Amino acid sequence: SRRCGLAAGRSYSGGGAYPSVSLTCPLPGVPKAVFAAAESRERFETRVTVLENGLRVASQNKFGQFCTVGILVNSGSRHEAKYLSGISHFLEKLAFSSTAQFGSKDEILLTLEKHGGICDCQASRDTIMYAVSADARGLDTVVNLLADVTLQPRLSDEEIEMTRMAIRFELEDLNMRPDPEPLLTEMIHAAAFRDNTVGLNRFCPVENTDKIDRAVLHSYLSSYYTPDRMVLAGVGIEHEHLVECARKYLLGVEPVWGSGRSRGVDRSVAQYTGGIIKVEKDMSDVSLGPTPIPELTHIMIGLESCSFLEDDFIPFAVLNMMMGGGGSFSAGGPGKGMFTRLYLNVLNRHHWMYNATSYHHSYEDTGLLCIHASADPKQVREMVEIITREFILMAGAVGEVELERAKTQLKSMLMMNLESRPVIFEDVGRQVLATNTRKLPHELCALISQVKPTDIKRVVTKMLHKKPAVAALGDLTDLPSYEHIQAALASKDGRLPRLYRLFR
Repeated sequence: SRRCGLAAGRSYSGGGAYPSVSLTCPLPGVPKAVFAAAESRERFETRVTVLENGLRVASQNKFGQFCTVGILVNSGSRHEAKYLSGISHFLEKLAFSSTAQFGSKDEILLTLEKHGGICDCQASRDTIMYAVSADARGLDTVVNLLADVTLQPRLSDEEIEMTRMAIRFELEDLNMRPDPEPLLTEMIHAAAFRDNTVGLNRFCPVENTDKIDRAVLHSYLSSYYTPDRMVLAGVGIEHEHLVECARKYLLGVEPVWGSGRSRGVDRSVAQYTGGIIKVEKDMSDVSLGPTPIPELTHIMIGLESCSFLEDDFIPFAVLNMMMGGGGSFSAGGPGKGMFTRLYLNVLNRHHWMYNATSYHHSYEDTGLLCIHASADPKQVREMVEIITREFILMAGAVGEVELERAKTQLKSMLMMNLESRPVIFEDVGRQVLATNTRKLPHELCALISQVKPTDIKRVVTKMLHKKPAVAALGDLTDLPSYEHIQAALASKDGRLPRLYRLFR
C-alpha cells in the first residue's frame, strides 16, 4: 500500500483514467481477472472405437472448418511375396478412379469440389492410405466416397491400361532424374532385407506391368482389404459423427471382389541379411544445362536399427538427428543443421563431398539407419572410409551439448510437423493401425528428454555388430569390395585395407 501511495505523487505524461496507480497494483473498481484454463486432456486425446466387423475408427479433435479423413490399410509392397511384385504401386495409381457410385475420376473430383475437398492416395512398404481433406460439414459425403473408393472400385480395362502407361513413365523418370535418392532407398532396402518383406520392390517392375490385371488385383484385395486390417481416421471432426458414418457406409458392405476365402495373409517377420547391390550407370549427363551437376557416384551404407514398437526407437531417432547432414549446396544457409556431425566432420572438412545425409527407416518389426554420400567417382574409396568412420564414431563419446541440441531439434521438428492437419491424420492412422492406440506429442517429448549418452552408445554398439547393407550407383570402378567395407566397419578407425584392389 505504501508503494501505491508513493506512486500517487508521480506525474504521468500519458494521462489516462488512472494516472496515479502503479503498474504493480490492480486497478481500483475493476473485477478480478479470470484466466482461461487449459481444457481437459480428454478433448485432445485420440479416441478409438472398434466396430463389430473389426474396423477401427480413430479421431482427433482440432479446431477449424476443415477436416482430414481417410482409410489406412495394413497392406503394402512387403505383403506381395505370394503375388506379382508391383500390385501396391498399381493400386496407388488406380485410387479415386471410377467406382460403383461414381462413373469417373472427374465425377469424384466434382463431388469433392462442392465441399472444397482434395484427395490423395499413398502406398508405402507397409501401408496404403486413402485420404480426403474437405469441409467438416461434408463428412457424410466424404466417408461414403472413401468407402466406395476402397471397397467398390470398378478397375476397368481402360483405367488399368492408363495405369500401366503411368507406371512405365514414372519408372523412366526415376532413372533419368538427377536426384537418385528414391532409387538408392530401394537398393538399400533390397540389400538389407534380400528377397523378403520390406526388401521387396516398392515400384512395379517393368516386366510386371502387362501381367497385372483385374483378376490379380481382386485376388490381392480379397486377402488384404479386410475390415480388421483397416483404420478409418479423422482429424477435425466429432468422434461420434465419424463412428456413425462408419457404421452407415463401412459396416456390412460387400466388396466388389466378393467375400470368399482369401489366399492367406503374409505374416512374415523381416529377416535382416545385409549385403551389397551395385548398379553401374553413366551419371555424366543426368543434369545438363548452363550449370550442370558434375558426375557423381552415390553410396548408401546402412545397418539394422529397431522397430518403432521398441523402446530403443527414440534413442535411434535422436541419433539420426544428431548425425543430420545434407547437401554441400545448402551448407551456408540458416537452420540447415550446421552443428550435426555429418556437417562438422564431413562436409566442412572435405570440400569434394557433395552430400552426406543420415536417414532412419523404421517398421513394425525392423528398422534401418543409413548414410547417403555423393562424390566424384575418383574419390569413392576415401568417401567410403569417411562414412564407415562416422558409423564407428557413433559409439564414442557423446557430448551433453551435442545431445541436448539433437533432442531439442527432434522435439521441435515433431511439434512443427504436427501443426499440419494431414500430418496429424497420418500419425493417428499409422499409430492406431500398428498399436490400437496413440502416443500424444507430449508423451513422445518426455521420452525424447529422457535419452542419455549411455542410451546412444548402447543402441550403436548393438547396431555395429550387424553386417552392413550397401547400395552403390554410378561409376563404381574404385568401389571397395563388400568384404573390405565390412572389415572397415569392424575396425577401430574405419579404414579400408590398403591393398583392397588386389582382393576384389
